[in-house]
Amino acid sequence: MNTYLFVYDLTQFCGHSWIFTNMIIRFMSFGKDSLADTFYSIGLVMRLCQLLSVLEILHILIGIDRSRLLPRFLQITERIIVLFVVINSQEEVQGKYIVCILFFLWNLLDVVRYTYNMLARMGIYYLPLTWLNFSLCILLYPLSVLAKAFAICVSLPYFESFGTYSIKLLFPFAFSIYFPYVLKMYLLVLFIGMCFIIQNILSERKAHLGTGNTMKKRS
Repeated sequence: MNTYLFVYDLTQFCGHSWIFTNMIIRFMSFGKDSLADTFYSIGLVMRLCQLLSVLEILHILIGIDRSRLLPRFLQITERIIVLFVVINSQEEVQGKYIVCILFFLWNLLDVVRYTYNMLARMGIYYLPLTWLNFSLCILLYPLSVLAKAFAICVSLPYFESFGTYSIKLLFPFAFSIYFPYVLKMYLLVLFIGMCFIIQNILSERKAHLGTGNTMKKRS
């Protein structure tokens, strides 16, 4: 199982590293012009990586990963909803700069996380990498939540205009679901979940970096 988890982390690392490197090279080559078509150039690989991340919930459920289920579930579902429901369904949103910013934050976090996980599977712990893994997300995760919220807000006029996912049930129910209202309610859930996840991140950071002696032994 440890070998399987290492291969999984390696696969995710390669995928997110490719996306991250591609974004940087494109920006250095084309400047701001590269931001508008970020989704078209890396969207497929991004979607594959996020779909693959659903396996992490299964890993926790069957007990081969000791991470806490609820925080990881919230983080993965947040990305799935924003990527597939909000961005992928609205072509007009895909060319917005916020998509590039969101992808940059996601991949920066994941490159560090999967690098740390791969080395941890082999029993290798570097203090600088461990500190970066459990500290960077304290800053970048709230920023990514703000970027998700902004992407949702940007998409609302298009959901209102096109009626995407809004449904009206026929008789005898006489009930309709207006999807922009659902997204507005989800914004509240998003920020409530952020508070819970940040608490979990802080507790994990304390557990791994709370004592210098433990880290020295690992190093």
